[in-house]
Amino acid sequence: MQKSEIIKEAFDELQKGRTSKAEDILKNVYPFVPIAVEKRSYKLQDKMRIFMRDHFIDRYSGDKLVNPGVLKLFSVRMQEAFPYHPHWKMDETHIAYWELTPTIDHINPLALGGADSEENWITTSMLHNQIKSNWTLEQIGWSIKENLADESWDGLTKDFVRYVDEYPELLKDIYIAKWYKESKKYEST
Repeated sequence: MQKSEIIKEAFDELQKGRTSKAEDILKNVYPFVPIAVEKRSYKLQDKMRIFMRDHFIDRYSGDKLVNPGVLKLFSVRMQEAFPYHPHWKMDETHIAYWELTPTIDHINPLALGGADSEENWITTSMLHNQIKSNWTLEQIGWSIKENLADESWDGLTKDFVRYVDEYPELLKDIYIAKWYKESKKYEST
């Protein structure tokens, strides 16, 4: 029976004044199941490891993503052309931060009982992470792209490290510094 049909059946009973019958239908056929939610526990090095594993490819769309330090470089060097707000306010931050910044998504959402473990982590853009939110892939009709478009893509990580090596004053920016430090570990891979 479809979930909407269960609700219809319960509503029919409610309309007939049989509240307890409607409640029985909901409790027995479409029950509320509370889920204990785990807290996220990944660190920057975990993120970078997953991004490199997935070759900075959004595993839901197949799009190439970019090392977050690269995007911040543009904002530091060209604030007017590529604005940045520390809280990513949409009217003050370039849309590329949402479209191209990789993040970790939980394939099976924590809110629905998914584990906070590497086997449940996948690279996606901030935009797709926001869209997917606490829904399963089945609920939103998405799938995981298994064949990555370009397995040599590193999100410009090596280029980012070389650029900052050439212009070390950029390390004054905390955001750039933290991504540089983590990216440097992958410079030779």
